[in-house]
Amino acid sequence: MDTVSRLRAVASLCRQTAAHHPDRSWKLLAEAEYWDHLANDALRDHFKPCTSGFSLPAIGDDADTTQSADSMAA
Repeated sequence: MDTVSRLRAVASLCRQTAAHHPDRSWKLLAEAEYWDHLANDALRDHFKPCTSGFSLPAIGDDADTTQSADSMAA
């Protein structure tokens, strides 16, 4: 989790720097997105062992909660 915090801090620093340097903001904001992507990957990898045996049903699998297009049009 420390890795995720550090990656998010770097992304935040990129955004702060972009606010002070408008001429380079596009590059710095793209870099912030990159660091956020790495943080999301690290977070997913951290929790993967916890959720490896757990699965959620796909959206729309429960027939009681879904409506057909015909019934919605009526």
